[in-house]
Amino acid sequence: MLELRQVVKHYPAAGELVRAIDGVSLRVNAGEFVAVFGPSGSGKTTLLLLAAALLQPDRGRASFDGRDLGSLSAREAARFRRSDVGFVFQSFHLMPAASALDNAALKLLSEGLSLAVAQQRARPWLERVGLAARVAHTPRELSKGECQRVAIARALANDPRLLLADEPTGNLDTLRSREILSLMRQMCDEQRMPVLLVTHDREALPYVDRVFTLRDGMLSPGLDADAIQAASS
Repeated sequence: MLELRQVVKHYPAAGELVRAIDGVSLRVNAGEFVAVFGPSGSGKTTLLLLAAALLQPDRGRASFDGRDLGSLSAREAARFRRSDVGFVFQSFHLMPAASALDNAALKLLSEGLSLAVAQQRARPWLERVGLAARVAHTPRELSKGECQRVAIARALANDPRLLLADEPTGNLDTLRSREILSLMRQMCDEQRMPVLLVTHDREALPYVDRVFTLRDGMLSPGLDADAIQAASS
């Protein structure tokens, strides 16, 4: 279970205080798929970074399976992300000269697996995201949508216990968006994995269990009118 309790994260910017996350409480249970909508700059990415122990809250508590993420050392936080978290970033963070297969296997290599074993474990995920025929291609030879699917395969290759996704369908057409959302839903159900998605994509709505809106750093249940408009644009 992922849980945030009255979490606060503020940033100084241009002489002002940006209230990126301002007292957010949220629980994502095992086997639950939760989506957070909100306009650009509303704090959605900051929310994910806190859940991944990439940021520490100024106040409040972020925890996974009861473990306080804010109390982790840098080494412990890195191990948590490497072993327990699958993170799909809005930008792909792929190695431009490496093949799709090597990119998908990268996280497994960081766990100390050999290249052959890491590739063997990553290949089925590339097949599941529709890239069976593109495993030898580099990001320079792939479309943006294909690069995003490589990033999703990489996030799932280590069988994570928590999946965090930042606009994972932003570069995909409607068909591929539905395929990726369906895959995330399937992983959530099969692995009893909590999934937290931040998105503008209304295609996500049929796949998720609960929906929230984040605005000005504050979270509310449901999808408000402005978020619906943003999701439709």
